[in-house]
Amino acid sequence: MKFRVEKNLKSEELLNFIDEALNKRAFLILNACCRVEYKGRAVSRLGLGERTIIIKSDGSFLIHQNVNLEPVNWQPPKTKFKVELDDDKVIITGSRKKPKEKLEVKIYKAYVSSYHIGTDTKSLELAGYEQDMVDLVYKNPEIIEDGFRATATEYSTSNGFIDILGKDKEGKLMVLEFKSRRAGVNAVKQLKRYIDTFLDHKQQVRGLLVAPSVTDEALELLEKYKLEFKELEPPRELEKDKSLTLDFFL
Repeated sequence: MKFRVEKNLKSEELLNFIDEALNKRAFLILNACCRVEYKGRAVSRLGLGERTIIIKSDGSFLIHQNVNLEPVNWQPPKTKFKVELDDDKVIITGSRKKPKEKLEVKIYKAYVSSYHIGTDTKSLELAGYEQDMVDLVYKNPEIIEDGFRATATEYSTSNGFIDILGKDKEGKLMVLEFKSRRAGVNAVKQLKRYIDTFLDHKQQVRGLLVAPSVTDEALELLEKYKLEFKELEPPRELEKDKSLTLDFFL
């Protein structure tokens, strides 16, 4: 069975349900009234309340309240679990050895208990970041200006890594610093530090800040340092994937 949903399970039924889910390495979700205690790097206690308990197939253990994005208690993947009955209450204990810690959930009432065995082999694809801008310009250097040639990415200097190092059509060295959002004075100062590592260079070194926009203060500082600005929006298209039909998940 790929999924199972039950309501208002009695204690022993809930114990067997959780055991079944853990043995199948399923994605388990319990909506329950419970207490939570944690001992490890710190000590915490959460009184009786209605919460969502999640155990993932990789051993992640999370306790969510009905507010806030983050779980109120959690343990990472590879957590080891023990489920037992105590005074007609189901207790789930998640334990880890490094660091030594224990998260214990005592369930007084389970309203909805469910698990499913999902198929998900995909990694999250991201777009619209600085690395996407770097990749775009490295493959299409004419975006910066005619005759520009990108010669290196992540070029190491004593002041950090230069996003793109290249040369213009006249052979002048160009240092490009990318920002995926509106750039401020810190971005300009960062670019200036990279330029300073080439003070002994015989020819003029051009510094170019590449971003969707810059603040007024940053623009003033660019002019002061005789650096340049190139407006460029980060690409926001994800790679096209082969279409999947519903049959793939059945």
